[in-house]
Amino acid sequence: MFAVAMGDKKPRRVTKVSKKKTGAPALITTATLDTAADPEGYYSVILGEQLDGGRYQVFSSLGKGMFANVVRARILQGEPGDSGKEVAIKIVRCQESMYKAGLKETQILNKLKQSDPEDKKHIVRIDRTFEHRGHLCLVFESLSMNLREVVKRFGKDVGLNIRAVRAYAHQLFLALSLLRKLNIIHADIKPDNILVNEQKTLVKLCDLGSASDAAENDITPYLVSRFYRAPEIILGVPYDMALDIWSMGCTLYELYTGKILFPGRSNNQMLLLMMEVKGRFNTKMIKKAKFGDLYFDEMGGFQSVDKDKVTGSDVIRNVHISKASRDLRTRLMPPASAKLKDDESKMISSFIDLLDKCLALDPARRIQPREALNHPFIRGQA
Repeated sequence: MFAVAMGDKKPRRVTKVSKKKTGAPALITTATLDTAADPEGYYSVILGEQLDGGRYQVFSSLGKGMFANVVRARILQGEPGDSGKEVAIKIVRCQESMYKAGLKETQILNKLKQSDPEDKKHIVRIDRTFEHRGHLCLVFESLSMNLREVVKRFGKDVGLNIRAVRAYAHQLFLALSLLRKLNIIHADIKPDNILVNEQKTLVKLCDLGSASDAAENDITPYLVSRFYRAPEIILGVPYDMALDIWSMGCTLYELYTGKILFPGRSNNQMLLLMMEVKGRFNTKMIKKAKFGDLYFDEMGGFQSVDKDKVTGSDVIRNVHISKASRDLRTRLMPPASAKLKDDESKMISSFIDLLDKCLALDPARRIQPREALNHPFIRGQA
């Protein structure tokens, strides 16, 4: 939940402690804990522990991400009827920068919640926050799993049924329409950050730890997880909410195929893969890009960086791309021998058109959430 993933860990110092053989208590209170965080500032979770003065009891750990670790807990005491209900608690790392980021995420989540009182816009709901031993804790509704897990379990290497993709796409463009209305950029849309309910019928966008107001668009080439990173981020072109549309296009392709569309090992390789699918960048966009000269020469040739298979050192190739070599239609449209029914063929063709509009290299030409909601693929008119 909330895109928790294990990264490369630094080696930890091991301290020997003497152990006493005692029976494990059914409940563990925070008073029995000696340390609240590991050397990297992550909260040291103990199953059975009670948080927030006994309000919650932790029963499983969901893992950790860059900003926090996430646990699943049950409510022991609270509002009438809440007892026994499951929640997800995001425990922010004990560092000043992370704490401030947690407060910012809370502010954005509350703003979204206030603008969606009937919970119809498919963005995960924050319940409340509390502090626990120096850690900011965000309490969320608990959902079953994320779409990365759904694809692995039900569509590994083949993807999900196109009608399921359409239903999810409809809900996600509703989420993006609310973000756009409030001038909020999510900045990390990917299957890991989309949660699904037990019945697999409802999805919600989650993990707004990288989100910001559209006015706070400082140019940085590493915003958004790499495989879902829009070209304007890599090139250093001023960006807006259109970067989320790009990420959504990459995500929908992955849901349908079970494969990552742009699995680049670096920003350089990402741009090459994008041009293979979408053709060359227009000269105007390259000229106004802060990092354009890192990737293109004066003649518009792309400076492709590969690893030498023998020495392992970087080798630069000058590549001139005029048009796409493997566009979306080539990748997604089954061969004529597949003999699809007419309505199936039309639906796939309409899906390709939507993806093409999401993945326009020029962000100004990308489809907007409201337009996407009226697209024939989403409206079921294909």
